[in-house]
Amino acid sequence: MNKICRNSLAIFCALLIGCANGFFGGGGGMLLVPLLEKVLDCPVKKSHATAVAIILPVSLAGAITYIIGGYAPLLPTLITTGGCVVGGIVGALLLKKLPSTVVGIVFSLLMLASAIKLIFF
Repeated sequence: MNKICRNSLAIFCALLIGCANGFFGGGGGMLLVPLLEKVLDCPVKKSHATAVAIILPVSLAGAITYIIGGYAPLLPTLITTGGCVVGGIVGALLLKKLPSTVVGIVFSLLMLASAIKLIFF
């Protein structure tokens, strides 16, 4: 695939991922990581780190929209944000320490568990 086609595909997929993240309130990173790895040939750890960096402003935009629309109560949103920030820091530190194969396996298992939960529960 030539560079123009690959970049066009990446932009199209990114638009879909942004819509999915806004619609479902998250999960864009699970779609973005394979895009970065398979379409843009980004290494595993860089794909995960890039997804986190990209999802932050997307999630923030969605959160602001939901808060303004009255769909997300401010206090619970702020409380859970604290836990997510701490968890994000711990996850980022672990990403630096773990081998890429372990990161890929853990990510795959989480995707599989999510799929099973959505299908059966």
